[in-house]
Amino acid sequence: MEGGAYGAGKAGGAFDPHTLVRQPHTILRVVSWVFSIVVFGSIVNEGYLNTPSEGKEFCIYNRNPNACSYGVGVGVFAFLTCLLYLALDVYFPQISSVKDRKKAVLSDIGVSAFWAFLWFVGFCYLANQWQVSKPKDNPLNEGTDAARAAIAFSFFSIFTWSLTAALAVRRFKDLTFQEEYSTLFPASAQP
Repeated sequence: MEGGAYGAGKAGGAFDPHTLVRQPHTILRVVSWVFSIVVFGSIVNEGYLNTPSEGKEFCIYNRNPNACSYGVGVGVFAFLTCLLYLALDVYFPQISSVKDRKKAVLSDIGVSAFWAFLWFVGFCYLANQWQVSKPKDNPLNEGTDAARAAIAFSFFSIFTWSLTAALAVRRFKDLTFQEEYSTLFPASAQP
């Protein structure tokens, strides 16, 4: 049997960017990457306000600096995680060992599920802090669109990371099948 898309049979081949870009998990990872940029970018850009009467900046989310810090922190680390796993997606076809491929896919499952959870927490936290914000803290409604964008894209990120984890589970099942097939029917036994 010739190796499938996830097996070691295609390992060592030339890098094919067209194939990489067409893979669903790569597309979802790029979308997650963009969403993380939107979240931390909107909070960094317009998430902090100051009034003429106060000299200090405060977070637009109920004056809670932890809310802004959480949004920025999760956004930046999700951005870096996406870059790391995009690099792994590029390198994945070069991995010849099925066991190493399984380890890479298992880490993808765990990391993607973990990020889906962090984005869920972030969405709930930012939405709650936005809900209890006082209108007197921001009478001109400065930065409200950016605050809402961060909340919305935190919500969307839950689904992109969850789908990435689900696709990784499917890849893991394909790898497990291929490993079992290779064990039962070694290449030397085929005519």
